[in-house]
Amino acid sequence: MNRYLERLTGFMGATEDYAEADVVLVGIPMDFTVSFRPGSRMGPQQIRLVSYGIEEYSVYQDKDLIDKKYYDAGDIALPFGNVTGSLERIEEVAADLLQEGKKPIFIGGEHLVTYPIVKPFADRYADLAVIHFDAHADLRTDYLGETNSHATVIRKVVDLIGGDNVYQFGIRSGTREEFAFARENTHMYVDEIFPALQKVVDKLKGRPVYVTLDIDVLDPAYAPGTGTPEPGGCTPREMFEAMRLLGQLDIVGFDLVEVAPSADLSDRTSLLAAKVIREAILSFW
Repeated sequence: MNRYLERLTGFMGATEDYAEADVVLVGIPMDFTVSFRPGSRMGPQQIRLVSYGIEEYSVYQDKDLIDKKYYDAGDIALPFGNVTGSLERIEEVAADLLQEGKKPIFIGGEHLVTYPIVKPFADRYADLAVIHFDAHADLRTDYLGETNSHATVIRKVVDLIGGDNVYQFGIRSGTREEFAFARENTHMYVDEIFPALQKVVDKLKGRPVYVTLDIDVLDPAYAPGTGTPEPGGCTPREMFEAMRLLGQLDIVGFDLVEVAPSADLSDRTSLLAAKVIREAILSFW
């Protein structure tokens, strides 16, 4: 297991045996480049804490976490304030998990963390596709002159694997330039998840797929605890259905990012995130 991982608490039902686990959860407590409300660095620990408030059984799938072997490796120890150094450590951890044959779930933290995670996946899988759920396009070339930003993460992924391999759902916020770029380069479904997702799933069967989910894709009525809430999003039921549907694909990795507990006094966002992670474990693997 990677030297940068530190474990404080664990996700409900996680095994104590890393070697026997098929799935490994990793927290990434980073929110160095957020553009509105900070606090997502506290997301991984809070999601773990509230996970014990939900059941291990999913009525949506008739499956139970008790039948799965997954390990919570803790959080990556990051050099606070050092964006470049943090991205390097995240990439190293992701590469190690791939090398050891694990199916990783990363819990953010801000959305920029997806870029260093995807890099080793792109090296491993020449035909990698990325499915992106978000309120925001995240296709800027820079934010206030900074190219490493949670607002640039998907543009960096596009530069890495090509826009034709990027599928974006639920997007309802961005600059005019971002939407123009998406029309020419990515597969963006503006303010939509269904029925477009079903068509994309049918298209991507047989290919390795990485899934990144910014919690702000959901309407802030359901997920207020996030750095840049955007009214008009999807419902939890739609997201649970999306997780079930994605189980038809070869999902090689998954991240859930941008939960900010300090903006979520009721814990509803953290609880929702924990439930989405449960559904992902049961559906994907």
